[in-house]
Amino acid sequence: MSYRIGLVGKPSVGKSSFFNAATMNDVPEGAYPFTTIDPSVGEAYVRVDCAAPEFDESCTPSVGFCDDGVRFVPVKLVDVAGLVPGAHEGRGLGNQFLTDLNETDVLVHVVDFSGETDLEGEPTEGHDPRDDIDFLENELDMWYLEILEKGIERHRSGYAGEKAHVEEDLAEQMSAFKIDKDRMKRVILAQGLALDPNEWDAFDREELAREIRKRTKPAVIAANKMDEPIAQENYAEITADPEYEHLTIVPTSAHAEKALKNAAERGAIDYRAGDDGFEIAADLTDEQRAGVERIAEFVEEYGGTGVQTALESALFDELGTVAIFPGSANGPADEKGVFRDCFVLPAGATTEDFAYHLHTDIGDGLLHGVDCRANRQIGSGHELEHRDVVEIVSTN
Repeated sequence: MSYRIGLVGKPSVGKSSFFNAATMNDVPEGAYPFTTIDPSVGEAYVRVDCAAPEFDESCTPSVGFCDDGVRFVPVKLVDVAGLVPGAHEGRGLGNQFLTDLNETDVLVHVVDFSGETDLEGEPTEGHDPRDDIDFLENELDMWYLEILEKGIERHRSGYAGEKAHVEEDLAEQMSAFKIDKDRMKRVILAQGLALDPNEWDAFDREELAREIRKRTKPAVIAANKMDEPIAQENYAEITADPEYEHLTIVPTSAHAEKALKNAAERGAIDYRAGDDGFEIAADLTDEQRAGVERIAEFVEEYGGTGVQTALESALFDELGTVAIFPGSANGPADEKGVFRDCFVLPAGATTEDFAYHLHTDIGDGLLHGVDCRANRQIGSGHELEHRDVVEIVSTN
């Protein structure tokens, strides 16, 4: 499977610029609302340290590529239509936004930290980026609450026929969010609520909707336009605010990332996506050199442009996925090459999950796995860790 990372946020904050920088596609960019109407879907990459060098091998990726020991694994990136306040009530492109959003697994919320666009995406000065963070979370929470309320009504009316447990009815109503009855029950109990919606007041329902949203649509904040001094001031203030310490906020400049990749394609610099530095490789004009030096200062200060970091934080940290390499404990045997694949699996994936991910027949015939680093047998229920190299032993 290929995970889908959704780019969300109000209009004119640089979502399309981020998308283009990550995918090197050419979707329309513009400082006006709703540049993006239909969602753009492209291929981006997340970095994983390649396991091949540990086995004295050179990898031959079947998808993606490897650059000096860093594997670039493909993911889907979705640039969703800009969101405005009231989207859950149908304002702007609200209904379309929410439908498109539900096709994604995790979110990167692109926020203009320069404060130069208001909540509607119109030019302004002195706008507080915290308002953008709050409004997106509120829109999603209200969307979730609306669907949760329908599930509560479903339960009260006995829509399913015989009386079902509340977690079953709510999970059925909210199944589009990939939440099952067991997970729903855990969320309800974690909120300290009884398994009876008649005992929940309005506050309880709002808090439950918010918690379900956090668990099923985790998000990273891409603090965009951080190459501007005012954005850096806002970033320092917001990251010091205890109200926002629960969020992962990545200092980002989509413009800088795109500029570096363009310069690298021309051979002007040596740069690998996500690196915290680069080398000038050709003669530059004074103007070009000045521009590159400004970007170099930003990249050095914040450890990169933030585009790669935001994607990887969303996928690996917020969603908790793990990258797994198929291997062979007896050495390379594939005439097409070694370490051809690197699969991204859900948090908590087991040896059995990996076997079924490779092929249904392999899963059906699973005997056990082999941890190729330790050269030891692992059972079907063994939970895999990030960058494990695993051989599957199957009768099929």
